[in-house]
Amino acid sequence: MQTIRVLLADDHAIVRSGIRNLVEEIPNLEVIGEVGDGPTLIKTVAEQKPTLLLVDLSMPNFDPIKDIRQIRVENAEMKILVVSAYDDDAYVHGLLAVGVDGYHLKDQPLSDLKLAISRIIAGERWVSSSLLHKLVEKKPPTPSAPVITSRQRDILKLLQEGLDNQSIAVELNLSVKTIENHLTRIYRQLNVQSRLEAVNYINEHPEALGMLAKNFKKLKTNLPPEKQELSILVVDDNRRYLSQIQRMLARVCPSAVLYEADSTLSAQRLAQKIYPQLAFIDVVLGEDDGIRCARRIKAVSKDSRIIMISAYPDREFRRLSMEAGAVAFLDKKDLDARSLKQVVEDMIG
Repeated sequence: MQTIRVLLADDHAIVRSGIRNLVEEIPNLEVIGEVGDGPTLIKTVAEQKPTLLLVDLSMPNFDPIKDIRQIRVENAEMKILVVSAYDDDAYVHGLLAVGVDGYHLKDQPLSDLKLAISRIIAGERWVSSSLLHKLVEKKPPTPSAPVITSRQRDILKLLQEGLDNQSIAVELNLSVKTIENHLTRIYRQLNVQSRLEAVNYINEHPEALGMLAKNFKKLKTNLPPEKQELSILVVDDNRRYLSQIQRMLARVCPSAVLYEADSTLSAQRLAQKIYPQLAFIDVVLGEDDGIRCARRIKAVSKDSRIIMISAYPDREFRRLSMEAGAVAFLDKKDLDARSLKQVVEDMIG
């Protein structure tokens, strides 16, 4: 049987590693390369001519629909499977319309991703089951909110706090030029012309920052841990999974105060205010990673007990998580209300 040559496109090395390990378990599949941005993806596809492309949507200098349309036109026989955290209507419809062979959500079990790859190779199409309702709606999709990366959300939050470019650069450990480039892209995505218009936009559309903004309004005290109610912090940049795990936690810990964050910066700031007893952190956080997030939370709230969660339960991720101070590493597909209740009881009694 002919070897299937696979190219991985994702700007997060941890995700690529997890997917690579899975791909290498499938007979006759060979990973021929990994890329992390749009221009490198287009160049590598042209040079390497992979049989199968596994591509994320959130990469630097990458316009998903435009660039994938170009790739499809120039590589009619190549199979394309989108592996993304976004379940946005416009992306699902738009990417299927330009010719991708499948659309898989990152928060689904690894076994589903393996099945998706096998189906695509066999000439079938694949769509994660939770997306099917988006394809059977008779009305066309309504315009969606702009897709904002976790890094862009961090910048917008600091912009909202009144920080100038130099202060934002210091806060995020980036150059002023990088911040300026990010702001140029943010203004274009939000269809605004200035800092003031950008701040007004996110004040009027808090969904652009995920659901994080409401949690800062909950904060009423800087009490030390021993005087708090049970506080649980959930850190995940996938809004759908964030809502899902919070609903389960609310059922099993009805008296707990739940907080959420979608990036290392927002999680660290929350931890400094609430000293969470428990923190559930996804290993993959957009352009950042949960392992770094765990270290920063432990640095500001040393008594917090950290549980790492991942749709990619790789042994190396587990080792790095334990080194970062986590007390447990859980596979997302195994998390339900019963297992969460057991974890909470084991962690705090």
